[in-house]
Order: sequence, then C-alpha cells, then structure tokens
Amino acid sequence: MSPRAALLLAVLPLLALGGCVPSGSMKAPQAAASAPGIRSNPGGPDLDRYTNNAGQYPRATPATWWQPVYSVDGFSRLDEIFSARVVSRAPAPRPWRRAAAEPALQYSAPPMRGGGRYDIDGYLARNPATGLLVAVDDTIHVERYQYARSDAHRMVSFSMAKTICAILVGLAVADGAIASIEDAAERYAPALAGSEYGRTPIRHLLTMSSGVRFREDYDGRDDTVKLSRAMLFGPGGAGAVKQFDTREAVPGARWYYASSETQVLGLVLTGALKRPIADYLSERIWQPIGAEADASWVIDRTGQETTYANFSAVLRDYARLGMLLANGGKVGTQQVIPADWLREMTRAHFTSTQTGRWFGYGFQTWVFPENDGSFALLGVRGQTIFVDPQRRLVMVHTAVRPDARDAGGAEATALWRGLRQHFPRRAG
Repeated sequence: MSPRAALLLAVLPLLALGGCVPSGSMKAPQAAASAPGIRSNPGGPDLDRYTNNAGQYPRATPATWWQPVYSVDGFSRLDEIFSARVVSRAPAPRPWRRAAAEPALQYSAPPMRGGGRYDIDGYLARNPATGLLVAVDDTIHVERYQYARSDAHRMVSFSMAKTICAILVGLAVADGAIASIEDAAERYAPALAGSEYGRTPIRHLLTMSSGVRFREDYDGRDDTVKLSRAMLFGPGGAGAVKQFDTREAVPGARWYYASSETQVLGLVLTGALKRPIADYLSERIWQPIGAEADASWVIDRTGQETTYANFSAVLRDYARLGMLLANGGKVGTQQVIPADWLREMTRAHFTSTQTGRWFGYGFQTWVFPENDGSFALLGVRGQTIFVDPQRRLVMVHTAVRPDARDAGGAEATALWRGLRQHFPRRAG
C-alpha cells in the first residue's frame, strides 16, 4: 500500500465524523438508514489516482469535478456543485428484501483486461466502482460501496439519464401532451423553429438518427464539450443545441450517438408538459416505484433539465427503476410505463452492426446483441444499469473510471454475464 493510501485509510474515520457539507444547490442527501447486508470499503483500487497528497478525497468544484482526482466527490455530489431540481421521493418507500448471503459466482475477465476468473470481491478489487447493487425481483443480493461512499450518496447517472428521458417521452405521448412521435420537434419547442433539429421528427431523436452533425468522441475538444459548456456555464435553453445546425443525412438514415439529440427531447418535453421535467418524473415514476430518497436533475440557467446527463439518485432507487423496467413497466399490478412503449424502447431499431458499438440501440436505450430482451442504461466513466426481464435481474453499477473510453466497461459486462449464468430465468 502506498503512503498516500495508508494515510487515506487513517483519516477517513475522522473525515466521516468531522466533515461538513458546503453550501450548494441541494442539501446533503437524505435516505433510509443503512440496512443490514450492506458492505462498505473506505478505500478502493488505485487510491493514488483518486486522493490528494493528504490521502483525502478532495472536494470538487464546477471547474474540477470531471478530473479523476475529484471524481469520487464530484460524481456523488453533483447536485450540490451545480444548480439542480429535486425529484421528490415517495411518501412511503417500497421495501426491499435481503438475501441471506451474496451469490457465490465467478466470471471470466475479458482478454483486454488480462483474463482470469474472479468473484465479486475480485471485481471490486480491480475496478473503481463506487457502488454495486444486484437485485432479483424484490430481493437485494449484493449491495457494496467503495471510496467511502454509502447508500445515502446520490450517484450521478451521466447518460443513463437518456433512457429516463425516453421513458418520459412515452408517458407524455400516453398522456396526450405529445400527439405523435412523428411530429417535428419544433411543434413543442418553438424556439427551435427553422433549425435542423427543429425540423427533425421526435422518432429520429429517440433513436439517435437525426442526421444533424454532432461529434461525440470525449477527446476534450468535441461537440459534447460545447454542449456541456452551453448548458452548465452558458445561456442554456434552445441556444445550447441550435449551435449544431448542419444536416448530413436525412432523418432516420443513419445512427450516430449525440447527446444533443436527448437535449432536444428535453426541450420537447418541457414545451409539451408546460411544467418542470423533474416534477413530472416524480409524479409518474419516482413516487410510483416507491423511491426512498429524493433524486435530482441538474438544470441550466433557464431552468431546463440537462436531459442528456446529470441525473442523480441513490443506488437502491436506481435499482427500483431498473426493476420497473424488468417487470414490463409494472409496479405490482399497476402499469406505470405503457407496455407497448417499453417494448419499442428496448428493441434494436439499429443493430449492433449499424451502431458499431457492440450494443444495438432502441429509444435512448442500449440493446444487448443477443436480442433476448435484455438491455442497458449506460453512462460514461462506468455508470450502468443492466436489465434482464427474463430473470427479473438488475445490476446497478456506479464508478469513477478515469476515462470515458475505459476498457473496464467490458469487465462490468463480464460480471453481468456471470450473474446471468448464476440466476435462472424466471417462469412467466
């Protein structure tokens, strides 16, 4: 163990007792008390990358939160660093059961990660996961935290938020606020009138096939940086996406991943609903699933939610969302998400060959290439919800991977495959 890592383990108990929460847009998270069966690690792999010279997880700021050394704090406190809107929890949480023991499983690490066989302990020793939760039906089988994170921390979603946005579009259609996904975006977001995104049908925004030029390569100079700067530090609103206004293909002709398309969907939702997206999410999803803690969504200067990213929630509520999807959009007997919309969301409108990403793509949702009904919500730097409806199996994974293209994502998928082998398909 390096001197920095040793110092970290020595000072963490003091930080937990004496730390204070700085002022921010939201108060420190409130969640149900820690339950038996939760396992926490004050450290984690590669501590020197994530701690300062004093062996501490340094506090992130708007200027530093993306850097690896600040990411442990920044990724679990983003709604205090930036302005955010509350997604209110349910009056009474929907309870979880607890398995008597964690599953004794092994998985095969991919060759790009050196191969070998590992169990859950081995996975966490090799990967900078801040949280890992595995649930089947109403039972939690694994709940782990690292880097002094806990079940009270709201972990950032990054692009997992895109799938949440697509769910809300479906609900807005069911409620009649959006007449048809064949409508052009500008019908509901008049500030986009006359722009290429404004002329794009909602359907093709949902499938990332608008045909509007947008480069998302995570090299620090791409269009994602321009979008994020406009949303988090600039004027926000429609101007954040109108800067991308060159059409390269007709809508629906090609697939290209672009966070701007989800932000356009957010503008459509705001215009159609005529109320904050966070409030609608609370009413239609967060409270019906019995969420135990308030969630949050970062907003720009206009009050618009950054629907392409920056949603935050505690792990057990992410798992409740995942189980809603695994159960065909139902909570108990209540159909929360229309079943036909969920089927459209989670089938491959573009195949893995067309995306070039191993996954196929549905409505803002990644579809496993087996096309067996399993799918994923994915965010950069290791944020993941994997869903297998046939097994009623959900894996929630939050992390501080140092790079957006980190190969560790392949190992998370390998762990998921190990879980699928361990848990049988469910009847019915």
